[in-house]
Amino acid sequence: MQDQQPRRPGEAAFAIFVAGASLFLLYSAYGISGFEALSAPGAIPMATTLAMVITSVIVLTRTLRHSADPEASFVRDILPLKVVIVMGFLIAYALFLKPLGFLPTSALFLIASIKLLSHRSWAFSIGIGLFSLVLIYLIFRIVFTVLMPTGIVPEGETLAWFRALFSGGTE
Repeated sequence: MQDQQPRRPGEAAFAIFVAGASLFLLYSAYGISGFEALSAPGAIPMATTLAMVITSVIVLTRTLRHSADPEASFVRDILPLKVVIVMGFLIAYALFLKPLGFLPTSALFLIASIKLLSHRSWAFSIGIGLFSLVLIYLIFRIVFTVLMPTGIVPEGETLAWFRALFSGGTE
């Protein structure tokens, strides 16, 4: 037999949201081709979203059976100040990515996040942030050749300079 744990703040609202989203997705999947045949283009999406609806309704029913925890607080237990600050960092990252570019925006985001979450020195935060950024840059820009927003850093000229340096200037 399971022990009855109290319902955490926001748990019922989230279960209602997931059930509603599952119903919307089922309706959207039905719109692909209706329910014509098992081999119809919408059959797999409909089966998947039907499973989502069934399981989300089960979760919702179980969640609503639990009583709310009277000692729990949404702000303290679910959405503490650090989470709100990191969400602000992510919004700022999205806003500044195009005008500043990948390198400076990512450096600021990583350093600030590491400083906030690690409670270590600025030297530690800057060192780990920049080291992580170099690894991320090398993997995605050099290895996978993913184009990143350039912004204020003359990235193309810098890469051309390094290529010329390592090729002996024969380009």
